[in-house]
Amino acid sequence: MRELGDGRLGGKNCSVGAIPYAQGTKFRLWAPAAHKVAVVVEGKDLRYPLKAEEDGYFSSLLQEVRVGSLYRFSLDGGEAFPDPASRYQPEGSHGPSQIIDPGSYVWSEAEANWPGVSIEGQVLYELHIGTFTPQGTFLSALHEFSRLRDLGITLLECMPLAEFPGNVGWGYDGVDLFAPFHRYGRPDDLRRMIDAAHQLGLGVILDVVYNHLGPDGNYLGKYSEHYFSDKNTDWGNAINFDGENSKPVRDFFLANVTHWIDEYHFDGLRLDATQSIHDTGSHGIHIIAEIGDCVRASSNGRKTIVLAENEPQDACLIRSVEQNGYGLDAVWNDDFHHSAVVAVTGRREAYFSDHLGHPQEFISAAKYGYLYQGQYYSWQQHPRGTSSLDIGAKAFITFLENHDQIANFGKSQRLRLISSPSRYRAMTALWLLSPGTPMFFQGQEYGARTPFHYFAGHTGELAAAVTRGRGSFMLQFATQDTPEMKLCAANPEDPETFRQSQLDPSEQERHPEIVQLHTDLLTLRRTDPVLSRRDCRVDGAVLGRSCFVLRYLTSSREDRLLLVNFGVGLDLPHLPEPLTAPPAGCEWRVQWSSEWPLYGGCGSYVPDRFGPWHVTGESTQLLVPVKTSAPFSPESPKSGFTSSDSN
Repeated sequence: MRELGDGRLGGKNCSVGAIPYAQGTKFRLWAPAAHKVAVVVEGKDLRYPLKAEEDGYFSSLLQEVRVGSLYRFSLDGGEAFPDPASRYQPEGSHGPSQIIDPGSYVWSEAEANWPGVSIEGQVLYELHIGTFTPQGTFLSALHEFSRLRDLGITLLECMPLAEFPGNVGWGYDGVDLFAPFHRYGRPDDLRRMIDAAHQLGLGVILDVVYNHLGPDGNYLGKYSEHYFSDKNTDWGNAINFDGENSKPVRDFFLANVTHWIDEYHFDGLRLDATQSIHDTGSHGIHIIAEIGDCVRASSNGRKTIVLAENEPQDACLIRSVEQNGYGLDAVWNDDFHHSAVVAVTGRREAYFSDHLGHPQEFISAAKYGYLYQGQYYSWQQHPRGTSSLDIGAKAFITFLENHDQIANFGKSQRLRLISSPSRYRAMTALWLLSPGTPMFFQGQEYGARTPFHYFAGHTGELAAAVTRGRGSFMLQFATQDTPEMKLCAANPEDPETFRQSQLDPSEQERHPEIVQLHTDLLTLRRTDPVLSRRDCRVDGAVLGRSCFVLRYLTSSREDRLLLVNFGVGLDLPHLPEPLTAPPAGCEWRVQWSSEWPLYGGCGSYVPDRFGPWHVTGESTQLLVPVKTSAPFSPESPKSGFTSSDSN
């Protein structure tokens, strides 16, 4: 156990919640409107008063209350509520809190040498603990980690784990921010999961929600009205980071940051919907920047990363403090996803309507990250984004699937199921061989056919309201606003909706060609001497309506050419584009193709094999230069077609 005085809050000598020591348990709570606060021990009808501190805090070291005890806090002799900083809620968000000793878990010897993670070279994998395995627990999840490591995954991103109401949910309506969801396992089970990941060389970061709390089981307002502001979010009142009495609120959330990084050894955080984290700067530093500082200060010397979701695409999140930014490491890049969806499905509606899926979008995404950096955005009828032309590609997380985007599209189907197989392979290759930092969504790596619905476990009128709200949200897609599609809408509160969203482990063996595709692409990304260098310059050129090249330029003759065609086979008898020419004294050779038969393809060949370029339809090829002493001499076609045949 900790020695007395070792409690920490945001890197300061302070503690919140129930912290066990050798002498007993220290309780500390902020309740500025209360005159008296007592700890109520469950099942013993005992109340222990806490002493008032300055600034609305109450605390005491209680020798009689020990690890494992269940308790609540009572204000001014009234009803008792769970601890806002509860480390565990064994009976759910409405039940009593339990005293947990964070020092009881014995970390492996290897953990002492774990260096942490930086954003460079990462391949992320987003997972939802409740649906990742049939058991839906921390301990069952860890048995999948060696498989992911062998695939080429380097960093796991867990969807929110903080206690939320009901038996199932996504976790974005959490209410006990310090307590891992009780149905996933006990706190030490989570520590064991992270420990096991680190032993395999996998980092683990946590998705946290600091913009609002869920509507059910949220007792923060019982302790102070100052936890929330009158600034609204799409999901409820925003957190008060800048208004009256906001300093203790900031300290509470910074304590939560320290909790996950220090007590659980997470390697960083992903901040949900940062556009709804409001701060006018009244404390001299934006709370998002302070969260990043707190992550780094809490890591005990390990490297950490902080990612962000930001719908308006504000590049200040990933600019340094010296550049008036917040100093985070990376952001999710929705623009790449939206262009990819349009390119492989042809669907352009709702928030996909400002993307065309054209070649220039993918070239620009490879070079500059965000596509919208201040231009007018028709869907929202105002400009979107800020300039990020000077920010490196590693700061942009790219993906073909994530939890939101699967659930929001049609019948919550996987992208490969609503695209042609060859076009999906071509897009996968572009995604994994592009300069951005890629992120998988659970099951994508082996071609899972299971949907990922929006599901929740509310009851009564709240359940009905959530179902109505979800139905209204989906109507932004015109194709969903039809009688036949409304019949297909999954009820978030139906247990079957959750069951359908659980991965089926038997699928891991059904599509070996998809596993091979991802394995080989990640191997190329990691081992190719040019692709693995993230400092080489990337340029691109449009060759046709659905065809383009990305060229990885080096100072030697080691360039790489990624040739992408999402349309039909294309003949290019005239090719006035220097990016397609091989380096001097070299000719192109196909090093990799999405149309190779081991991936389910129908074959492809170097585009100038017969002289004028022919680009295979719905394919991506990686071309490498090989030295040649003889002038290029095209083959005479013995079968198939020539460019003149197609005129």
